[in-house]
Formats: sequence, C-alpha cells, structure tokens
Amino acid sequence: MYDTTVLTMPPDFEGEVVATLISRRVPGEAGSRRAVLYLHGFTDYFFQDHLADHYLGRGIDFYALDLRKYGRSLLPHQTRGLVRSVTEYFPEIDEAVRIIRRDHDELTLNAHSTGGLIAPLWADRVRGRGLVQGLVLNSPFFDLNVPTPLRLAADLLGTPLSYSRRALPLGVSTVYGESLHRTAQGEWDYDLEMKPLGGFSVHATWLAAIRRAQRRLHAGLAVDAPVLVLASATGLRIRDFVPEARSADTVLDPRQISRWATSVGPHVTCVRVPDGMHDLVLSAEPVRKQVFAEIDRWHAAYVNSPGE
Repeated sequence: MYDTTVLTMPPDFEGEVVATLISRRVPGEAGSRRAVLYLHGFTDYFFQDHLADHYLGRGIDFYALDLRKYGRSLLPHQTRGLVRSVTEYFPEIDEAVRIIRRDHDELTLNAHSTGGLIAPLWADRVRGRGLVQGLVLNSPFFDLNVPTPLRLAADLLGTPLSYSRRALPLGVSTVYGESLHRTAQGEWDYDLEMKPLGGFSVHATWLAAIRRAQRRLHAGLAVDAPVLVLASATGLRIRDFVPEARSADTVLDPRQISRWATSVGPHVTCVRVPDGMHDLVLSAEPVRKQVFAEIDRWHAAYVNSPGE
C-alpha cells in the first residue's frame, strides 16, 4: 500500500542515523501536483491510515516521515526519541521536501504535537523559498502542560544536566495510551513497541531541547504560509483513566496552544474542537469528521492552487 524510502542522515552523537519516508500517491497516470507531508509527535510514528485516505480522496498525494529514533527509523543502538536540538530533524525534513517537490507544485505540512513544534521552526527557517504552501498543526506542543514551578525548573536545566542521557524521574502515565489502543479503552490498533501505552522516557537532553524550541516560538516566528492550528476545546490533567479522557486532551493544555498560535506567523487560523483528543484525528468518529471538515475548509480557502 505504501512506498517506503530510507533516508540516510549524517551520524549524530549516538552514531548511525536514518529517517523513513512513507508515501501513497493518488491513483492515475496523470498524478497529483499537490502533496501533504505528515510529521508525528513524541512516542509516536505514522499509523493513521485514515488520515492518508482522507487526503488521497481529495486528490492530494500523502507522505509521512518517521523521524530519526522513532518508529520505522529507530536503530538498535539509539535512545528512543533522543535529540539535543529539534534542529537535528531539519536535514531529514529538508530531504523529504526535496523528494516531494520534484513532482509537486504545492505542499502542506500536517504535523502533530512535537511535530507541530518542529514544523513551524523548520518553515520559519526556509521562508521566502516557496517550499511549503500551508501548515496544519494538530495539537502542537507549544508549551509544557505542567505547573509553573516545574516549567521554570525545566528552563533552569544547566549544560551538564541537559546533555545527560539519563531519564528524568517523572513517573509513567498510561492514560493517553489507554484512551487510544483497542486493547484498553480505545478503538485504534498500532504497534505498542513503537508507541507504548506509557510513552517513552523523558531525558534532560530532550526536555532542554524542547524548551529552547518553545522559547524560540514564543519569541515570534515569521512563517510566510497560511497556518491552521487545531486544538481540543478541553484539557484534562489526570493520572488514571476516566471515560472523559476520550473527549479531551490529556497531554497538553489547549489554552496554551491557543495562546501561542499567533506566534507562528502573520496568517494563523485557530480552531478549538469540542470533545477532541490530543491527536484530534484519533478522536471519536463525529469529532474527527469535524476535524477533517475544518482542514478541508481551510485548505480550500488558503492553500489550493488557482483553478483547483
């Protein structure tokens, strides 16, 4: 169903690095001149076939990137998800975009959670080059959903600690995983080795990198493409599963997402979705239908090439 291309990247501090580009093209000899590139979040990889189906049904070729140290790209010697800066992802995004733009005139980035933080920083770096015509950010990781004292503590991570590969003693919550996976309380089937119910360990190195990226976004970017920011209408901070977890964001605070949305650039649309989960396209069917309708409406208004 999908074509897979392994992208070999320069080695990093742990050694060999690859990323994996997954693609499906619209059937037909003529092909599509429009494409979308999906970037996943933390403790994640691409498995949302219905998202690909949605874009393909609208004549848009679909691509997804399993970033380094995630999913199909994780190598045996690597620490899952560990980077020292989110800019380490830029080379694989650059290469994926180069490949996609060979055959396409229009490209939208569709990014979730941590991918939704990485994508605007990358787009800001390449502004003025016409590489991307729109960004859809699904519950982007614009801030830490923790009490203010812990947020301030994260900002005080010094150089020796921030380069430690040791996991932080934050504890494990399976609430979000339980609300998604069909073996627990959810409806979705995916690889629990690639996306464990309790998530990945959080390392000081990674957390420091995220906070630097968030502060850069808070200071204001100048992304020169239209941006759609989607977030749940409700946030829920809990340690144990309750049924309400299936109709709220249990990972991030949607109020923070809304607050920082206009820091991405001058042309931002922000939509709050009632009963949405953290990954909005994994919400209950009526909710994800609304999410897709919002994406379609925005895409038609701001991204579609003239005459389409």
